[in-house]
Amino acid sequence: MRKEKVLRDPVLNEIHVYDQVILDLIATPEFQRLRRVKQLGVTSEVFHGAEHSRFSHSLGVYEIARRIERHLAQFYPTQTNTDGLWNPEERLVLLCAALLHDLGHGAYSHTFEHIFNTDHEAYTQEIILSPTTQINAVLKQVAPDFPEKVAQVIAKTYPNPQVVQLISSQIDADRMDYLLRDAYFTGATYGEFDLARIIQTIHPYAGGIAFADKGMNAIEDYVVSRYQMYVQVYFHPVSRAMEVLLQHLLERAKSVFENHAERGLSNAFMPKALMPLFEGDITLDEYLMIDDSVMLAAISEWRNSDDSVLADLSRRFLNRVPLKSIVIDEQTRSLLPQLRELVETAGFDTQYYTAENDSFDLPYDAYDPKARKPRTQIELRQQNGDLIELSQKSALVQALTGRVFGDARFFFPSEMLQEHPVEDMMAPVYADFQQYIENGQLIEPK
Repeated sequence: MRKEKVLRDPVLNEIHVYDQVILDLIATPEFQRLRRVKQLGVTSEVFHGAEHSRFSHSLGVYEIARRIERHLAQFYPTQTNTDGLWNPEERLVLLCAALLHDLGHGAYSHTFEHIFNTDHEAYTQEIILSPTTQINAVLKQVAPDFPEKVAQVIAKTYPNPQVVQLISSQIDADRMDYLLRDAYFTGATYGEFDLARIIQTIHPYAGGIAFADKGMNAIEDYVVSRYQMYVQVYFHPVSRAMEVLLQHLLERAKSVFENHAERGLSNAFMPKALMPLFEGDITLDEYLMIDDSVMLAAISEWRNSDDSVLADLSRRFLNRVPLKSIVIDEQTRSLLPQLRELVETAGFDTQYYTAENDSFDLPYDAYDPKARKPRTQIELRQQNGDLIELSQKSALVQALTGRVFGDARFFFPSEMLQEHPVEDMMAPVYADFQQYIENGQLIEPK
C-alpha cells in the first residue's frame, strides 16, 4: 500500500492497516458477513450494549497481533536459524490468521454449533482453503501455498509455535481483544487490563512465547479479569436462560421440520436459506448465507406457527421472556424428576421447557499433557533467561490455578414461580414446586 489505512475503534482507538492483502480480505463477502454475527450472541438481552459483532472483534484481534509483531520485530528479530527469536517473514501469516480466525462462526455461534453439529474452526479452515471463496483468492495472491499456511495456524498445526500461541493460547491476541471489547460493550469494567504493558513484556523463544517477569503484575490482572468476565458476564444465568430458550426453539423447529418431511407435508414454514441446514446437507456457500439476521427472521415467522410449542418458544425469545433457573449440585440433582413432573403437570412439555445447564471454566491452568485439552501455560522469562511457569511465581495465579468455577443450573418456565396467581387452577402446583427452592438453590422440601 502507498499509505496506511486507519480505522477508528472504540476499544483500541485506532486500527492500522499497512498491507493491501488485509484490506482486500476485509472487503470480501465472507468477512463482511461477520458484521451480521453478534460477538456475544444473546448476551445483549442482559447487557444491552453488547451489540458488537465478530467483524469488529476480528479487526481487534488483527490490531493486537499487529502491535505484538511490531514489538517482536523491533526488539527480537532473529539473527540465526537457531536463536529462537522472531522471524519477520512470519508477519503476514500471523496478521491474516488473526484477522480470519473467527470466519466460520455461525448464527448465534455456540448455540448454533450445538444444535447442528457444526465446528466453526473447521468451517474457518474450509473458507480459507476452498477455491470457491474470495478469501482464498485473495490469500493466493500472496503465494499459492499461503492459504494452507493460514489454515494451519487456525488448526494449530503450523510449524512455528510462536505464531500459533499468539493466536491461540491462554494469553493471546484473541482472548485479549474479546475481554477488552466485551468489557467495553457490556459496561463490565472489571474486564479491563493493561494491554500495552503485556505487549511490552512479550519475549519469543524457540518453544513459543514467554513474558518478562517484570510484566507479571499485568498478567495477573489479565488472569483475574478473565475470571471476572466469566463469572459476571459469560456465565450470567439470564444469558444462559436465553441460550437454552434459543436452543430449544431450534430443536423444536428441527423436530417439526423432520415430522413434516416424514409425513410428506409442506415445510413452507422454513425459510429457504435454512432448508439445507435442517436437512443436514449444506454446502459451504449455503452455510455462508446464514447469519443472525436470517435466523432472527425465521424466529419472527415461527411465532405465528401452527405448532403451539414452536410459536410460544419463539415469542418468549423475541419478547425476552427467559426461563428461570436454580442452582443444583450432585446431592440435589436426584430431585429433578419431581420438579419436571410438576412442570409437566402445569402444562409444559419438559423436553422444551426444562433443561440442565452446566457452565464451568478454569481462569488459568498449568500445562498437563494428560489432560483432555492440554493448555499452553504462561511462561515468565527470568533475567538469566530461564523460564518459569506463571503460577510458580505468582501466589495470586496459584490460588486460581486448576480451580474450576461456575455452576450447574436447572431451567424451567417463569410461570412456576408465581406466588399469588389469580384464578389459575395450577396455583397448587406452583406452590408445590416452590417448596423445592430456597435462596435460588434446589433443596429437599421441609
